[in-house]
Amino acid sequence: MNHPSKDIVGTKSRRLKGRTIILCVTGSVAAVRSAEIARELMRHGANVYTVMSENAQKIIHPNLLEWATGNPVVTELTGKIEHVAFVGDIHQKADLVLIAPSTANTISKISKGIDDTSVTTVASTALGSKTPIVIVPAMHESMYMHHAIRANIEELKLQNVEFIEPIMKERKAKLPETATIVENLIQIMTVQQDFHGMNVLVTSGPTIEFIDSIRIITNRSSGKMGSAVTSEATRRGASVTLISGPTPTKPRSATKIINVVTTEEMKHAVETELRETPYDVMIAAAAVSDWKTSKPYEGKVPTSARSSFELTLKPTPKIVDGVKKISPKTFLTIFRAEYKTTDEELIQSAYERLKKAKADLIVANDVSRKGVGFGTDTNEVFIIDKARHAIHVPLSSKQTVANQILDAIKKKCTGA
Repeated sequence: MNHPSKDIVGTKSRRLKGRTIILCVTGSVAAVRSAEIARELMRHGANVYTVMSENAQKIIHPNLLEWATGNPVVTELTGKIEHVAFVGDIHQKADLVLIAPSTANTISKISKGIDDTSVTTVASTALGSKTPIVIVPAMHESMYMHHAIRANIEELKLQNVEFIEPIMKERKAKLPETATIVENLIQIMTVQQDFHGMNVLVTSGPTIEFIDSIRIITNRSSGKMGSAVTSEATRRGASVTLISGPTPTKPRSATKIINVVTTEEMKHAVETELRETPYDVMIAAAAVSDWKTSKPYEGKVPTSARSSFELTLKPTPKIVDGVKKISPKTFLTIFRAEYKTTDEELIQSAYERLKKAKADLIVANDVSRKGVGFGTDTNEVFIIDKARHAIHVPLSSKQTVANQILDAIKKKCTGA
């Protein structure tokens, strides 16, 4: 017999028809909104199951969520191994885990792999089975802005966890309107898996060249653009190998990560991968060091005398120039950074570089502009093809820029 509460399923749309969502509720006072969120998801066709932490049950009763969803509520993990049944590495697992509301405590525990509540155990299992997770934080503003919470949120984003940002009001980080949460969720769940079955190779971060055993030549690359490309390509179904220079963090969503330090090491890793694996796409987002010393000094060059010290530099190999020689069928996208140029100068410089590397696309930016390039969370780029057609992506998050790049690649690969 169908539960009477399920009569509303699909009454607004069928955009979530056939989708199962695990709604996890934690001990925030915003838990009073959870039933409303569940009902709205159902109106768009979703089947919703709920999991409650012990503290959430002190705010609302499980009976409310059983009424809202028409499904039994998980309040503790039992011999039924509910976390595995919902999101384990099984054939008929749920499509997505939504944690709304999520406390600061829950965010931090998930980030650190602590599984001591029904909600954190479900989240940990979902991460292990690569089931999508969306978190909607709700807490006091001072907690939300704490540097440790912000760091934990960024760490989870690198693991492909999505966040729906709260509304800052009355010195609190509050849940957005229910319609906003549901619409964001629909967009996340219906993202096109247009890179499914494709092998993608990404280079990211800086490379380092040694002056002596402790001093180096490098650049300010943070690897954020390469990380964004990796995360978004994975989200769109690609199998991604990331070759990264030294960066503080790397996206755990990558299928394979190869850590390198010097330009020669990155060159060797790229060439090895291209020879051993048929890559459909390579995205060379790394900011490779352009120069290295003719001969690094052993040990540490003494500074006690404070005398002048001269270095002779020579160019490092251009990794992207050899890609098409090894793997001519790989769709090659490269990057170029300029400083204080006009848009036309930037496009022309990038186009000349594209032709030299025999690349298929080039992404160009001017790192002198505010909010653009190294170390920022945003970027402004031009995407230029072999016909010199340029697509302008205005200042946006690097995730947005990454998706624009992937859209351009997919369009060129399919001829659409």
